[in-house]
Amino acid sequence: MIKETSRETIESIYSQQKDFFNSFKTRDVNFRLQMLKAFRAAILKYEKRISDALYADLRKSPQEAYLTEISIVIQELDLHIAKIKKWSKPKRVPTPFYLLPSSSRVIYEPLGLSLIIAPWNYPFQLQMNPLVGAISSGCCAILKPSPDTPATAKVMEELVAETFPPEYISVIQGGRETNERLLKHRFDLIFFTGSTTVGKVIMKAAAEHLTPVVLELGGKSPCIVDRDADIPTAARRIAWGKLINAGQTCIAPDYILAHEDVKEDLIKELIRNMETMYGSDFKNSDFYPRIVNERAFDRLSALLNDGKVRYGGITDKADRFISPSILDEVSPDAPVMQEEIFGPILPVLTFNQAEEVISFVNQREKPLAFYYFGKNAKAREILSKTTSGGGCINDTLAHIINHNLPFGGVGNSGTGSYHGYNSFLAFSHKRAIVKSATWIDLPVKYVPFKGFNLIRKLL
Repeated sequence: MIKETSRETIESIYSQQKDFFNSFKTRDVNFRLQMLKAFRAAILKYEKRISDALYADLRKSPQEAYLTEISIVIQELDLHIAKIKKWSKPKRVPTPFYLLPSSSRVIYEPLGLSLIIAPWNYPFQLQMNPLVGAISSGCCAILKPSPDTPATAKVMEELVAETFPPEYISVIQGGRETNERLLKHRFDLIFFTGSTTVGKVIMKAAAEHLTPVVLELGGKSPCIVDRDADIPTAARRIAWGKLINAGQTCIAPDYILAHEDVKEDLIKELIRNMETMYGSDFKNSDFYPRIVNERAFDRLSALLNDGKVRYGGITDKADRFISPSILDEVSPDAPVMQEEIFGPILPVLTFNQAEEVISFVNQREKPLAFYYFGKNAKAREILSKTTSGGGCINDTLAHIINHNLPFGGVGNSGTGSYHGYNSFLAFSHKRAIVKSATWIDLPVKYVPFKGFNLIRKLL
């Protein structure tokens, strides 16, 4: 059971981090590089404990824990270790002729004290991946794990305490009360991953201090399967993307819009691929995770009533188990189509013309991800007439694995982005500097603007 952190403890850590940041130690790129390498070594040392904690909290297999959590953070660290010196160097930019002989450059400065609040669905990756950007840019960080995954939260606290001085990086545990205490402080950046509802609370609190935010939220990510899609491949990739972490993934395909000509074949292939991956006895599979808690279980169980269960629908509250479930005959107005599902329930709706897809998606909030299966020409058309945080053509989830791509939402699904260079930028301030010579000083810019008409012609 995770306990709340006292106001006095938070005040002490916050004050220590302000002092440490103002010592300018984190401005040293060599210090940052040293910390990144120490961070990487710590993850390798704690790998087994991290994996065990993820199993305890979410019943994630060691393989899934490594692929979707541990390896992603290690890859991010490797990229920052390799690139930090290049990224942190001042960048020369062109100077317009009317400012010559001045020169112009951009200096990358750390924003300062950052607060990183993580969710429970990928409790290690979504806490530690942003931290890589904070370290790389030269920020201090307070980490706030989710209390819903206590085993992972505890391991992260121990890893951080062993690796970093608390005045530099600290973990603060707790729930809503702790969040409220933290949000009363003026941070230089708040990085939050979680629900849209809580994201609004974070943004409101940040506005009191004019604190910038990165909000990685969610939404109902559509998955379009067109008439000319490769159905066996589409079904395999959709089933994989939907069932990783038992569907508790912010970019999981939330619902399918299938062309009416391929709907039945798609459902058959989805079922076949689900059973190929996990076996027909999902409950006893070594690879099928569990729902995080009873509250989430109850919410998901109720959604099974919002359509005809074509497959699955098996639940066990004591084990927090919900089998992969396919819903048919779902009304667009049903609750399952109004909120992000965040579980192994997959509604399948149909369409006949591309315009129906475009209208359906655009009438709803902007999603975090968008998936299309079909020919490239049609994909380009539909992508150009819709929007989302990111997405894939003929795949699911793949865009989050490429650290050269920004990851983030748009509108209701979030603001700001990170991963790779974008993580460095997220925690940095781009400071514009013009360096001017003193051996010449054109009088035209001074009152009374002599020669103004000539200069006006040149500008």
